[in-house]
Amino acid sequence: MTRVRNFHAAQWDEPLILELGSPGERGYIPPAVESGIQDVVGPAEELVPAAMRRQAPPQLPEISQPGVLRHYLRLSQMTMGCHITPDASLGTCTMKYSPQINEHLARSPQMSDLHPLQDDETTQGMLEIIYGLEQMLCEISGMSAFTFQPAGGSQAIFANACIIRAYHEDRGEGDLRDEIISTAFSHPIDCAAPAVAGFKVITLMPGPHGYPELDALKAAISPRTAGLMMTNPEDTGIFNPYVEEFTRLVHEAGGLCAYDQANANGILGITRARENGFDLCQFNLHKTFSVPHGSTGGSCGAGGCTEELAKYLPSPKVEFDGERYYWDYDRPDSIGKIRSFHGNLQAVLRSYAWILAHGSEGLRQVAETAVLNNNYLQQLIQQIPGVSIGYDAPGRRLQEVRYSWEPLLEETGVSSEDVRRRMVDFGLQGYFTSHHPMLIPEPFTLEPSESWSRSDLEEYGRVLGHIDSEARDDPEFVQSSPHRASITRIHEDALDTPEQWAMTWRGWKRKYGDVATPNA
Repeated sequence: MTRVRNFHAAQWDEPLILELGSPGERGYIPPAVESGIQDVVGPAEELVPAAMRRQAPPQLPEISQPGVLRHYLRLSQMTMGCHITPDASLGTCTMKYSPQINEHLARSPQMSDLHPLQDDETTQGMLEIIYGLEQMLCEISGMSAFTFQPAGGSQAIFANACIIRAYHEDRGEGDLRDEIISTAFSHPIDCAAPAVAGFKVITLMPGPHGYPELDALKAAISPRTAGLMMTNPEDTGIFNPYVEEFTRLVHEAGGLCAYDQANANGILGITRARENGFDLCQFNLHKTFSVPHGSTGGSCGAGGCTEELAKYLPSPKVEFDGERYYWDYDRPDSIGKIRSFHGNLQAVLRSYAWILAHGSEGLRQVAETAVLNNNYLQQLIQQIPGVSIGYDAPGRRLQEVRYSWEPLLEETGVSSEDVRRRMVDFGLQGYFTSHHPMLIPEPFTLEPSESWSRSDLEEYGRVLGHIDSEARDDPEFVQSSPHRASITRIHEDALDTPEQWAMTWRGWKRKYGDVATPNA
């Protein structure tokens, strides 16, 4: 395909599900309780304590099965999901194809019917998978132990911050060592998590090559340094070549080093956290190991550490005594639970299957292909007149690049946000711009990963080049986009106006009464 796609999203005038159907309409009528059972059990509502019973039935939609099916299929047609278009545009999120066989595994009764309170003897298969994935990630990272309890990568980073705090408290230095060093192009959670854990955060700004200079780190280190928490490669795709020197200097000062490996997709099988001098690390299973991304992640972060720090990991943890697997609760030095039960084990199963399917050689090929795709896409994008790339970094960018539309804005008045909205008119996801601090003006960040073909990348290049040309011919047309999307424009001012929010149906009814439709 050598032209831009002639795309138009479906536009259904679809009410909320609570506005559909009619009183008495049903999609399923359960069979009556057999008299023999009812004689023994009695009325079901009496099994619920009186204080917990509803005073009135819930106001649920009353609608037929075809009505439900039509409603959600129409909504799905207005949603540009990851299987509709290649998701190379959500940089730092590592949107890749997730094999559908893994979805069947995660939804199978053997998985979905498990309960976290079951006896260990009845869940040996699942415990073996958890233990097996831990051993795989230990091999991939060089760490000695992992936890899958965190609810996402951000919470795994928070757990690492708590472990750093516990380590210094055990050494009698908890009050002294109250500073964490991070970098501006690391994920914002590398500052936010230690701040929530009680640390003061010192952020190192990038030097001329896009990463902090050693002198900046040396100036930040002091007797109060508790540790270093950073992403590498950072969210510009630039790998800090002095990372081993960074960790050495922090260790000499008595601190620990935590590696945010959410951007590990381009370094699998090539470099490991332990050899870079880190004491702790974290993976996002929904990014590197192909758990579907969902809204803000796959609800499971993997936090790893060295043998010395393993005693601090959240409790409980799966162990193996040579004959059976079991949850170990006898962990007196643990930072405790940071999430209910054991974490999202469906995500663990998906990652376990994905790694087994690739094997060690396949994981390295994932990284090599991701880097190749990123650099091929960069060659296409940097030919567009309105695009620039910040920082004179030595070597190649790895898994992503943070580009800039600053030249286009100066020449036409069309911004990065304008281009992002116009992309939707060609059937492509609007890209991720940048997290704060927004050091690169008019940014957009692309991360193609290993999933997308050469033709997918070339389609991206064609569309962005086409929009660049449109901006020069008719900037107002681009600025008023999207024109062929299911929702034309979001009222962005409403995000800062809580008076306009209605997060639930009840909230909507309280604010607006019996208005026919929320879109009115």
